[in-house]
Amino acid sequence: MHAAGCQQFCLHRPLALHTGTRHTQRRAAGGCVRATAAPPRPDTEAVPNAARFTEQIIADEKKYIMQTYVRPNLVFTHGEGARMYDAAGKEYLDFAAGIAVNALGHSDARWLAALTEQAGELAHTSNLFHTAPQVRLAKRLVELSFADKVFYANTGTEANEAAIKFARKYARVHAGIDPYDASAAAPHELVSFGGSFHGRTLGALALTAKDHYKTPFAPLTPGALMVPYCDLEAAARVIQRGRTASVFVEPLQGEGGIYAASADFLAGLRRLCDDAGALLVFDEVQCGLGRTGRLWAHEHFGVRPDMMTLAKPLAGGLPIGAVLVTDAVADAMKPGDHGSTFAGNPLVCRAAEAVVDIISDPAFLEGVVARGERLREGLRAALAGNPRVKEVRGLGLICGVQLDVPAGGVCERARDAGLIVITAGKGDVVRLVPPLVVTDADVDQAVKILCEAIAAELH
Repeated sequence: MHAAGCQQFCLHRPLALHTGTRHTQRRAAGGCVRATAAPPRPDTEAVPNAARFTEQIIADEKKYIMQTYVRPNLVFTHGEGARMYDAAGKEYLDFAAGIAVNALGHSDARWLAALTEQAGELAHTSNLFHTAPQVRLAKRLVELSFADKVFYANTGTEANEAAIKFARKYARVHAGIDPYDASAAAPHELVSFGGSFHGRTLGALALTAKDHYKTPFAPLTPGALMVPYCDLEAAARVIQRGRTASVFVEPLQGEGGIYAASADFLAGLRRLCDDAGALLVFDEVQCGLGRTGRLWAHEHFGVRPDMMTLAKPLAGGLPIGAVLVTDAVADAMKPGDHGSTFAGNPLVCRAAEAVVDIISDPAFLEGVVARGERLREGLRAALAGNPRVKEVRGLGLICGVQLDVPAGGVCERARDAGLIVITAGKGDVVRLVPPLVVTDADVDQAVKILCEAIAAELH
C-alpha cells in the first residue's frame, strides 16, 4: 500500500532538451523539491576539436583502464532528459538508461537539487553514526513495501551477497544451531533459475546462469543449485527442508531476455519455501522501482517475498543497493554480522529519496504503463510480418524484441541512427529500458529508428 507522502512534483514538465532551458530546484517546506528555471545552455554544443578529443579519450581508456568492456568509438559528454550527446554534439535517444539505472533520465532537476544540497551539507560518515537521509529513505521504502527493515549496500551484486548471508544466518538460527559454531551443519543451499543474472561477485555469480561469466572464476560459492525458469516441478525437486536456505528469483528477467514469471510459478515458490522453511528472495535490481509500471514488479503477481534486493534506479545514477527484509530475517542478524563502509551514505540516500518520491506517485506509474503499452504496440505493428522478429514482450518500460539472429548488428545500426538500445538473452534480444520519463514522442521516435534498423540489418 502506498503511504501518504510528499508528492508535489511537476511530473510532466517540458524537458530542457526541447525548451533550451535547464532547471534547478529548491527544497520547499516539508522537504518537497520544486523546480525553478535556470539560464539556458546549448545542449548540442560540440567539444572543441571533437574528433581529436574522442580519439585521445579512447586511447587513454585503452592505456589506463582494464579492458573488461567492449565500447563503441564515441565519448558521451552530457545528457538531458531521455537524450545524451557525444563530443561532436550528436544527439542520441537513450533507451538503455545506463542499463535501467537512469529512471529519471539525465540531469533531472529535482534529483540534481537534492543531490547538490546534500553535497553541500554532508556526504559521508560511515555506518558508525546516525544520519537523517539514511533513516528517511529506509522509512519510505518500508512504508511502500512488504518489508519491515532495510539494509544498505552499494550495488545490486552486493545486495544479493547480503541476502545470501542473511538467508544462511537465518537458516542456522531457525535450525537451533549456534550460528557461530563452525562445526555445525545447517541448511545452506541456494536455488536460482536458468536465464538469471544476480551479479558478478562470487556468491551472486554462483546464482547467475551464463557459464561464460562463471567458468574462469571457479570454484564459486558452494551450495548453489539451478533449475529452469518457471518450472515449478523442477524447483520442487531441489527445494528441500533441511537443505535449502533460500530461493532467488527475478519476477521479470532482464539480462535473461525480458521474460516475466507467472503468478502460479511465484505462488508455487512461496508455498515450497514455506514448506521447506526457506526464504524467498525477489531480485528486483533491474525490474523494480517502477520499471514494470508497478512500484515493485512482484505486485503484478500478488506474491510477497521474505527479502527483496534493489539497486539500479534507486539513486538515479549514483551507486546504491538495498535489501528489504521482514522482521523475521532482520532479527536473525546481529551487530557485526555484516557491514559496509560506504553503503547508505547521506549523499546517495538523499538522491534516492528524490527518486523514490517521484516514482512512487501513482500518476507517474500510470504514465509508465501507458508509455510501455505504446512502445510494445508500436513495435508489434511496425514489425508485423517480419520473419526475423519472433516476439515483442515485456511489462511497463522494460521491453524485449526477440530475433532469430544475433541482435548486436541491429543495436549498432540503431546507435548510428541516434538510438541507444542494448542486447539481452543469448544476444538475440533487443532490450529497451528507457528512462521512465520518456514522452509519447520519444517512444514513437524510438520505434521508428529501431524498426528501420531491423529492416536494414535483417533484410
